[in-house]
Amino acid sequence: MSRQKKDDEIKAYFVANFIQCTDPSKLWIGEIIASGEQNYSDWQKRIQSLTYMFKTESEVFLSDDFDSMFECKQHQHPLILKKHLQNAITIETMVILDIILGYTKRFDKKMESDPVWETVSTKIKKYKPFLNINENKCKQILKEIVL
Repeated sequence: MSRQKKDDEIKAYFVANFIQCTDPSKLWIGEIIASGEQNYSDWQKRIQSLTYMFKTESEVFLSDDFDSMFECKQHQHPLILKKHLQNAITIETMVILDIILGYTKRFDKKMESDPVWETVSTKIKKYKPFLNINENKCKQILKEIVL
């Protein structure tokens, strides 16, 4: 791999593969060998159209009732998490919304023993440093949709 890719591309390659799997702590090297290039290619496409993807996904799911997406009722997953688990909202949109709103801290307290949320929360927190966004532009997009 070091002959095929530069150092920064190798880092991105592994980030793409860790983000694509359901539980990054259980990622097997065989999965990377089998589908690594496809995961990397798909990830690059998402990153290149990050702002557009965020706007599109936000328009579909946040325009109705913004607050209800983040309601964390007892023994139920919030709607935003359900949409993510249904692959209707990407992990990138989840991270961007957390950067803007900081909802994961509240969810961590409300769903502290939920293994599904723990996996998604860890993924969001670990992915955040690798996702370069224009925060002001994303905030503006969110304001336009919600207001």
